[in-house]
Amino acid sequence: MERRQVIAAGLWAWTLRPALATPAAMAAAVSAFTGGKVPTEGRVTLNIAPLVDNGNAVPVGIQVQSPMTAVDHVQRVALFTPANPQPDVAVFHLGPRNGRAQVATRMRLATSQTVIAVAAMSDGSYWQGSAEVLVTLAACIES
Repeated sequence: MERRQVIAAGLWAWTLRPALATPAAMAAAVSAFTGGKVPTEGRVTLNIAPLVDNGNAVPVGIQVQSPMTAVDHVQRVALFTPANPQPDVAVFHLGPRNGRAQVATRMRLATSQTVIAVAAMSDGSYWQGSAEVLVTLAACIES
């Protein structure tokens, strides 16, 4: 390999950035989950560290304020990340037998972003919460 090829390859690799979901893709993912309804802010709390050293395995917990009774409960909770290549991360299905509207998982974060969770309630309403996360070492671009 010639020196120029090595330099060009190094410059090309340096300019790599994680692929990001477009705002339209993010809106489409949320709309697909809610059936076109706009979620109301509140009742959903994300438990995620505001500063993450490594975006490869970020723990996140989601809690939804709900009595979890037969007539008033959370049916589904979805997790969205607008700065990841795919905005929809996970969907959790719940019911009144869960007792608590609480889930936890780990996810990859491509870069610093606002993580969003949307809850579908048994009465047909949708609620959302969000949290800002600063990622110092982004996932998906390490070699």
